[in-house]
Amino acid sequence: MKKHYTEEQIIKEHEAGAKVDDICRNLGISTGTFYNWRSKYVGLEVNEAKLLRELEAKNNKLKRLLADKLLEVEAMKDVLSKMW
Repeated sequence: MKKHYTEEQIIKEHEAGAKVDDICRNLGISTGTFYNWRSKYVGLEVNEAKLLRELEAKNNKLKRLLADKLLEVEAMKDVLSKMW
């Protein structure tokens, strides 16, 4: 089973001066993956990265809820159009 590291843990490791190659080896990721991750979180403090992750999760939940409601509305329109 792969270990899952949070953005906060990776930021702390990187800020502590760990080399990118060492971080990638420990996490089992490629350097390309690390740099893609870093481009997203560059300049963020640990608490900001955590907040960003929480906001993204909340945004995804809201998008799913909206999609469900839109499907319900379409279904209701279908039913109503057949009744009249």
